[in-house]
Parts: sequence; C-alpha cells; structure tokens
Amino acid sequence: MSGRIRGGSAHRGAPRRLLLLTALALVALWAFDASSAAGATREYWIGATPTTWNVVPNGRDAITNTRYGNETILPTVTYRRYTRGWKTLLRNSPAENVDSDRIPGPLLRARVGDRILVHFKNFDTVFKRSHSMHFHGVSYKPSSDGAYLPGFSGRDGEVKPGQTWTYVLRAGPQSAGFWPYHDHSTSMHESLAGGMYGGLSILGRRERAPDREFVVVFAPTGDFQTINGHAFVGNTPVYSARVGQTVQWNVMAIGSEHHTFHVHGHRWLENGIPRDTHTVGPAESFRFRYREDAPGTWYYHCHVEDHMERGMIGVYQVRR
Repeated sequence: MSGRIRGGSAHRGAPRRLLLLTALALVALWAFDASSAAGATREYWIGATPTTWNVVPNGRDAITNTRYGNETILPTVTYRRYTRGWKTLLRNSPAENVDSDRIPGPLLRARVGDRILVHFKNFDTVFKRSHSMHFHGVSYKPSSDGAYLPGFSGRDGEVKPGQTWTYVLRAGPQSAGFWPYHDHSTSMHESLAGGMYGGLSILGRRERAPDREFVVVFAPTGDFQTINGHAFVGNTPVYSARVGQTVQWNVMAIGSEHHTFHVHGHRWLENGIPRDTHTVGPAESFRFRYREDAPGTWYYHCHVEDHMERGMIGVYQVRR
C-alpha cells in the first residue's frame, strides 16, 4: 500500500515539475524573443553630394563597338556615404565593382527588429535644390516620410542646401527583403533622372547573411538604359562569386518603365517554382538566392531587347 502511495505521489509530482520547467522555458524563450524583437540600432550618415557622372566611362559599347564622346557626361547629385558627422567621404560599394561608387547610393543593411537612424545632409551647392530620402519597406512616423506635400509635410521632405535631417525607421516583421529609397522632395524628377536612389537590404530576424550580395538598379539615364547608372558591358558592374557560395541578387527599377531581370545559366525558386526572369516596374524590387554551382562567365541584363541594346547588360563571373 505504501509503495502504491509513493508511486502515486511520484506520478502526480512529475507533471507539476514538468509544467514548472516548461513554464520557465517559455519565459526564457519569451525573454529571448523580446530581446531579439528589440534589435539593434543602426546609424548611417548620408549626404546629397554633387558629382560629375559618366554613363559610359570607357567611351564604347563593347558588343557593337559603337563609340561615344562627351554626350555621356553629366553633372548631377547622388547619395554618398560618410563617417559619423559627415566628416569623411566613404565608398558606396566595394572597390571590386566597375565604378559604381556613386550610383546607386549606399546599400543600407539591417535586420528585422532593428531601429535605423539615417542622418542626412544636403551638400547640393551646384543646383542649390532641396533633397530628401523616402524609404520603402520600413515603418516610420510622418516626420520620417521624406515626401514633399505642400501644407502637410515638414522639413523631412524638403531638406534645403546646408540643412540636415534624421530619418527614424523601424524594420518590422514585414520588412525582410530588398527595398528602394529615393529623393521625394520638390526636385524628385531631376534627382531620379540623375541617379539619386539606393536600396535597403533587410534580413529576417534569424536569417543568415549571404556570402555574396549584388545590387542591380535598372533606370534610364539620359538617352541610355543603365544598370547602376552605367551603360554597356565594360562599364556596368562586373559581379563575381565562387562555386559553393550563397549568392543574393537585389534588383529594383527606378523611372517610368518596366524591366525584366535575367541572368544566364541560372535559376532560382519563387514560391517553389523555378524562374530565370522576373519583371519589375517603377519602384518595385525583389531579391532571390541560390547556392552557386555554375562556373563560367555569364551575362545578366534586362530582357526588354531595346533596353539591353541601349546599355542594360553586364557580366557575372563564377570561379571554382
């Protein structure tokens, strides 16, 4: 009898201890998630900076051997990255790429749960225009919208030359992906035509960063169709990876046209369906990943044939 009582008592106590341990585990897990949800604070210092841009810096289309002169050079204003307090100018992109250091603007990286502070200063002493930064894919208050609306918007949508503004953004659960940012001030049309745009790359809360990450912005620039502000092979970015690496392509379109991204010799999955082309319209963006397994030299380009002929084509090199 005593044995059965002890056994019964032990049987009743086990679930209680199990429930207690489970509750403690759930509290710990909740605390971990709450901490993860808070995320980090990421700060960027960006300037609207005058520059002289050459759409075809080597002066030719390598495929047709067409030659170009000074008609490919234009004064403009672009987003540039700086150290804290705008003290020192930094590169926007890795030095390995063909001169894409000013267009597009710097790739702003974050993770779901992060708070993003973008400190912006208008250095436009050439055109003396107001500029701003408007961000897709993230949450913010109206004071960080960066869009000019007479009678409603504040200084965030009209940062005058010499002035500064800090945009306060939050990467929420629906922010994972690749998103555009661009000028949305009174000079938006001239700014977009001149290359004043960039992207945000936001990882999921526990998503692993890719080994290689590329940015492709399709946009008209003058009489040319460009990738990151440049036209024709030999001028557009040359991207590279190695077999076995995880590669992420970030693609977006700026302007009033639709484009179709295509990379030769590769496919990726969208909702479980294999794809090798994807169409993007104005201010649309997408990203995709794959593990590289195809060594060689490949084209990537817009598959609107007229756009490709007018410069929207580049080279992707994969090494073993």
